[in-house]
Amino acid sequence: MDWQALWLSLRLATLTTAILLIVGTPLAYWLTYSPRRWKFLVEAVVALPLVLPPTVLGFYVLLAIGPRSPVGALYGVLTGGGLLPFSFEGLLAASVLYSLPFTVQPMAGAFASVDRKLVEASWCLGISRVSTFRRIVVPLSVPGIATGAILSFAHTLGEFGVVLMVGGNIAGVTRTVSISIYDQVQALDYRAATETSLLLLAVSFVVLAVTYALQRRVWALWPTS
Repeated sequence: MDWQALWLSLRLATLTTAILLIVGTPLAYWLTYSPRRWKFLVEAVVALPLVLPPTVLGFYVLLAIGPRSPVGALYGVLTGGGLLPFSFEGLLAASVLYSLPFTVQPMAGAFASVDRKLVEASWCLGISRVSTFRRIVVPLSVPGIATGAILSFAHTLGEFGVVLMVGGNIAGVTRTVSISIYDQVQALDYRAATETSLLLLAVSFVVLAVTYALQRRVWALWPTS
């Protein structure tokens, strides 16, 4: 078992999930309640990582954060010449983009399931939109928010193509657990690969079980008939 790679993957997944909760929550709220007719374009952009091959997404992220790009140049100025490609920070940026739909879509679905009459009644009573969201929408959407966080964490933990394209295979810096499994198979170390793969299999099963349990709770709270 490559414990260094496992620890790096856990750190990457935790930070990615935290950032996505901060960024994804207002985005999901806007997608749910915005009257803009063109918001379907934003929904399509958010969902792109679901259909794009990871190598394609990784390639464009690599171009976007390269030293000649505005983002890469700004990062170099702020860090005194540091590079985002093949660094943990670049890996984190790619992971946030890659797992964005796994956070936003469950949360948007949960926000949409909240009875609109409750929200409008709060607005009519003079409660601000922020307070309404905090006091009404969020408590009634906890299962959806939790589902988004769990899926994002698990998705980041097992991603391969994007992290390989953006981060490469640098021990202790960008070598995640999925890349470690690939290296173990290439080295014909099937015992180590089996142990690591079984761990990821167990994590994936637990994640799916919890996700389906939360979804059943949502349907119990909001019956269709």
